[in-house]
Amino acid sequence: MLVAAAACPCPPLLVPEVAAGAAPELDAARAACTDALGVLAAARPDLLVVVGPDDGAGTHDYPAGTQGSFRGFGVDLDVRLGEGDGAAGGELPYGLAVGAWLLGRTGWADAPVEGRGVGERLAPDACLAEGRRLAGRADRVALLVMGDASACRTQKAPGYLDGRAAPFDAEIARALGSADTAALRALDAGLARELKASGRAPWQVLAGAAEGDAGLSGALLHEDAPYGVGYVVATWS
Repeated sequence: MLVAAAACPCPPLLVPEVAAGAAPELDAARAACTDALGVLAAARPDLLVVVGPDDGAGTHDYPAGTQGSFRGFGVDLDVRLGEGDGAAGGELPYGLAVGAWLLGRTGWADAPVEGRGVGERLAPDACLAEGRRLAGRADRVALLVMGDASACRTQKAPGYLDGRAAPFDAEIARALGSADTAALRALDAGLARELKASGRAPWQVLAGAAEGDAGLSGALLHEDAPYGVGYVVATWS
């Protein structure tokens, strides 16, 4: 069953080596992510699953030890998702690579780690079913859920300015901060895609994982939109 979850943004800019001179601008988000991982560790999980956006409309397993890289962003930096050989996983997509970086940065050693990539076009019902499956993987499961809100908050944002973005992000922050699974289940996949919100599918996996689990309460640790992209950090415990 799900005993704790943390939702974190997954821009490669979260990695200081990628952000370079702009790194201080995301210091608050990095600090919030560190606090969120502390909540996961305090829950003493038997298994931590890192869930993040992936290509396509399906899902993909990334076993313990799967490697990722930020070389595509001009940085000679590799990461590894937990301990293991990761031979069958392929390379981590960028969102899971950021998750692996966060875990490595904080020295995670509290439970075995696996990764699950969720296609950005995966239907909501399939996301919910995947969450239920992940929650049954161990007696005490924790999820590190990687994903960004809209990328349309300003004229200089990757998706340009869209008046629907700010209300969409506000609802995401409210739902994640209050562990509102009904609101996450109800997210409009089409609207999320138009607003370039990479977190929609991972958040709906989280909603599925939390079904039937009484007592999980949410806390919003951070919400901002630097570069016109919505970043939210929240915990459920």
